[in-house]
This record gives sequence, structure tokens and C-alpha cells, in this order.
Amino acid sequence: MKVNKYILRAGLFTGLALSGVACKDYLDVAPQGELTPDYLSSDPKSAEGIVTAIYNKMLDWNIHSFSWIGITSIASDDADKGSDPGDSGSDKNELDGFTFSATSGSFNDIWQGNYQGIARANQALTYLPTLTIDEASKNRLIGEATFLRAYFYFNLVRTFGGVPLITTVPNPTNEADLQAGRTRTTAEAIYAQIEADLNTAVTNLPEKGSIATGRATKGAAQALLAKVSMYQKKWDKVLELTNAVITGGKYSLVDDYSTIWREVGENNAESIFEVQAQGTTPNKGINNYSATQGVRGQWGWGFNTPSADLEKAYEPGDKRKAATIMYPGEVLWDGQQVLATAPNPRYNKKAYVSRVAETYNGNDEQTNKNMRILRFAEVLLMHAEASNELGQSGNALISLNKVRVRAGLQAAQAGSQSDLRLKIWNERRVELAMEHDRMFDLRRQGRAATVLRALGLPYVSPKHDLFPIPQTQIDLSGGQLKQNPGY
Repeated sequence: MKVNKYILRAGLFTGLALSGVACKDYLDVAPQGELTPDYLSSDPKSAEGIVTAIYNKMLDWNIHSFSWIGITSIASDDADKGSDPGDSGSDKNELDGFTFSATSGSFNDIWQGNYQGIARANQALTYLPTLTIDEASKNRLIGEATFLRAYFYFNLVRTFGGVPLITTVPNPTNEADLQAGRTRTTAEAIYAQIEADLNTAVTNLPEKGSIATGRATKGAAQALLAKVSMYQKKWDKVLELTNAVITGGKYSLVDDYSTIWREVGENNAESIFEVQAQGTTPNKGINNYSATQGVRGQWGWGFNTPSADLEKAYEPGDKRKAATIMYPGEVLWDGQQVLATAPNPRYNKKAYVSRVAETYNGNDEQTNKNMRILRFAEVLLMHAEASNELGQSGNALISLNKVRVRAGLQAAQAGSQSDLRLKIWNERRVELAMEHDRMFDLRRQGRAATVLRALGLPYVSPKHDLFPIPQTQIDLSGGQLKQNPGY
């Protein structure tokens, strides 16, 4: 495996180095040096490389690491800041206590990281249609690039609401292009672009099994589009898309929930899309993802610890609790023992990397831990939620109970629509715990204020229904980017 750099010269992003660091074998691309548009047109491997560069952005610190953990988990009722009381983690204490502001650093990280990913996707989508490579490969690469751009915009719109919409490579001499980067587009327009990109991806991408493991597939595009539709309460569309994934026969629940987040569970039958990491030198993992959450004083920094409230959310006998939460003194599945004197009462087991039973190169910052983005269990739960909202409680229970039975629980029984809704929501919580959905789920469900204020947090609606636009970005726009209400 080799480290590759792809430098594409185009408009505002002249000289932008798009790292081609390999992620698993499917990203093993021979180094080609500096790639010009003319060279790309005659070199299919290099065309593949400009899409590889988009995937590689997903490993960076400002996409899926400390800041993402902060806004998706620590800010929710599923996790506490953790670590030592005096270690703020930059602003994780502010996220934990809802005292954050527009100058809190995590928000600028998320903004920058996702727009950097969008920039890479826009560059790829500028060049790919002009290439002379075979049409099937070209269409697939366009599908992958649009899928990834949609994912980045989905992160942004869930975090901030309306944001600047940029779908081309900006020309630094074109004032309209520059103005687009200083102007917020409505959330509705962002969602429309996400849907358009994912519809392109659904059309262009092959099914799982006919493409290298780890790349986006038709099923991944359908599942993400279902999730995007769920956030907009487009229940008919959610039902249509989840039905397509369920009946397609490409995915299934694995028997043992506890293996999903281990190395042996990577890209398994349940996996629809995950960020591919490779912890072998010189390749890279998700920057400090496991280290930030590892047991403090033993394997990491000790942040993002499962909360007592999450612990209480599990029913007696739920196998997922032991697969999600680890405790001081516990002997883990690989024989390693958590320090009995560890300073926090609970730690995130899903972020754990075994030093003795999994690939480990001695570098805690760059481990082999993949991040699961979309799983078949979530598709079943989206199907259950959509079915219930459309008055199809029988179908909702079938999908819901597939997830529950796998967890060792009794099947849920029929009740009112509102009762079943709450059951499905709680099932999402415990099934997807610590998987970076909880904060966004509470908001889309319209109950973030109720749930978080009951825990003593000063959540104010509508202010906290969105995070603040980073002050750094407002300043860079000369004040043209407008702040969210209340900040």
C-alpha cells in the first residue's frame, strides 16, 4: 500500500492536495504524481484516485473525530464529557453542559471538514463527466462522488440548518461564485440537493457484491436517502426505500451484536456503509477516534463516556448493553482488563480497539477501527417508524421485533400509534447508542428540549434546535453569513 497525493488544479482550490492515502485494499492506487485534467482523461486509475481522495477525507480529525463525537454524543443524553473534570477537551465541557457559543471550536471543525469533503467531491464531479474512460466506470465514480457529497451536506444541514450551497469548483475571479460561499441557502434547498445527489447515486451505483468492499453501493444510497427522507417526515418515501433495501436480499442482521464494532465485524452482512480505516503504517485510521474515547490512563483520553441515563434505557436482558458499555475492572472479550481505578464509571466499548486480538500497529492515533455509518438494523428501524406513521402497525412490529429478538428481548406487542412510536424511538436509542445519531434524533423527533431539560440541561428551543454558525466563518464572510437565532 502506498501513500499517494492527487493535486488537481482548478479555480479556487488551486494547489489543493487531495490525499490518496489508502483505505483497505480497494484504495490501493499506484502513485502518479501530479495529475492534470488531460492526464486524467486517459488514465482510469487516476480517475479512480480523485474519488478515492473524497473517501480519504472521511478519516480526518475535523470530519469524524473529536468534534463530531462532541456534537453528536456528548451533547446528547447518551454520553457525558468524561475524562478528568479539569480537562475541557477544548470545548467538550461546553457541549456537555449546553454553554457553548459560536466561538466553540467544534463547530468550525465540522464546518471546515465537511466543506473540504464537498470541495473534493465537486472537483471529481467537474472532471469525471469529461473523461474518456468506459461509461460504466465513469457512471459508478459519479455515483460515488454524489453519494459522498450528499453525506457531507447531510452532516451540515443537520448541524447548522441552511448553509452555503456549492456544487461546482469556484472560480476566484467570479464574484457570483465567491458570493455563494458567503450566503446561506435554506435547509429545504440543501435537502433538495442531497436528494438529487442520492437519486443520481441510486441510478449509477452497483449493488453490494459487484463492487470492491468499502465503496458506496446502490443499497447505501437507498439507505441514506431513506434517512434523509425520514428527517423531512417523507414517510411514503422512507417506506419505499427501506422496502427496496429489505427485499433486495443484499443485507441481513448478524447473529452476534457484540461483534459488529470489532475488526471481525467490518463490512459484514449487516454493514451498508462504513468509513474504512487502516491502522498499518503508513496508512491512516480515523484520526484519534479510538484514542479520544479510550479508558483514561490506560488506552486513551477518556472522553464520551456512556451516561447513566443511557445505561437505564436498556431493558433487563438486553445484550446490547454489555456490547456498548464497559466498566472499570471488567475483563473484555480479548482477555484485557479495564483498570479498576479508571476515573470514569463507564466507557464506550464500541470505540475499543484490541491491542492483542486485532490489527494494531502501536499507534493509538491511527487505528484499524472502521466507523459504521449505515447498518441494516437502522433500515429496519426506519421501516418500522415509517410504517407506524402511515398507520401500518403490523408491518412496523415485524421490523421492530427483528431488531429486538436479535438483542435477546421479547417481541413488542401492538398498542396505540403513539405508544409504538415511543418504542421505536427507544429502540433506535439502544440499538444505535454511541453511533452518532442521538442528538439529531432528539431534534427531529421534536423532543430534545423535553428530554434534555428533564436531565437538568439548559436546553432552549428553538435556539438549541440548531448549533451556531461558527463565528470564524461569519468573520471570513465579512459578516454576510447570518447566525442562527439566539446565538
